[in-house]
Amino acid sequence: MASRYMNTRVESKNTILFTTLSQIFGDKMNLARIKFFGLFICALCKVQTVCFERLAVGFDTAVKVDSSLRRIQRFMSEYLLDTNLIARFVFALLPHKPPYRLALDRTNWKFGTTNINVLVLAVVYQGVAFPVLFKMMPKFGNSSTRERIELLQRYIDLFGIDTIDCLLADREFVGNQWLAYLNYKRIRYHIRIRENFWVVIPRNGHRVKASWLFNRLKINQYEFFSGIVYVNGQPCYLSASKVKNRKGVPELQIIVSFNKPDEAQSLYKERWQIESAFKALKTSGFNIEDTHLTDLDRINKLFSLVLIAFVWAYKAGIFLDSICPIKIKKHGRKAKSLFKYGLTFLANVLFSNDIDKFKECCKFLSCT
Repeated sequence: MASRYMNTRVESKNTILFTTLSQIFGDKMNLARIKFFGLFICALCKVQTVCFERLAVGFDTAVKVDSSLRRIQRFMSEYLLDTNLIARFVFALLPHKPPYRLALDRTNWKFGTTNINVLVLAVVYQGVAFPVLFKMMPKFGNSSTRERIELLQRYIDLFGIDTIDCLLADREFVGNQWLAYLNYKRIRYHIRIRENFWVVIPRNGHRVKASWLFNRLKINQYEFFSGIVYVNGQPCYLSASKVKNRKGVPELQIIVSFNKPDEAQSLYKERWQIESAFKALKTSGFNIEDTHLTDLDRINKLFSLVLIAFVWAYKAGIFLDSICPIKIKKHGRKAKSLFKYGLTFLANVLFSNDIDKFKECCKFLSCT
């Protein structure tokens, strides 16, 4: 009798989830693949690692663990996943409306002698960033101008340039052709540059280091240069603030902007939210660095599935925080992240027999 009850419970939960996912992917993906998606993201939220052996144990299905493991392996090796489909799904689940502030950054890890290097474009929102598009790079180190342009152009082709409020990026993402592309597209940007960058002041032709324009700033002071300057041959605006870095050493934070340099410093601070997303994908959430995959196409598929689980957990956290707010510690920060709040809740529900709570959780995956 206990076995029959367990099977009924599992079947009921799976049916609820498969129905939700079918409403999203139904005309673009067959039922077997939709079911796999559901089993995978549920297992991921439970075991919180991308290790295939542990994920297979977390599959809510009557088949043996070895069969689930082979199913995961076949998906990664054989299935042709449309990552644009996943991007549209994540975009539809975003908890706020456009235009969006985008952050561009890179994350990497190493398995054995293989470097896994991922260029990510994400929507920043309330302390975290939702990765929407990404590109696996077959090399270690900085992205190229072509890779950045291709990724941002892909976003524009999928969602429209009018959904972009501005683009935020760190010192890696500066270059003549890159800034020329952003200027040509009239995409607002706030990108940090190094203090020793040479800039040209067009009104007098002087070529000076960017830091020279702001050398009178004191700690926590902010200033923007009144006129246009040329950085890497491209016209833009400059602003700076003097801050202490992680080691407590004072440094200039100099930002190049398409326009509105008076907003640059406050907006640039939101860039760190993509670091929170990387942390959630890694050590604070799904431990994506646990993967033994080295083939970029397979990692691409794994990353896509992890993003679905990531958005699911974060949306659950947003909902929970609205009804039972996370405690604020003495230093002014939340005791836990919205992502961790939601992930812990999802895991508890997935391990329980509470069908009603599971129905509520599936609503966070609904695009309606």
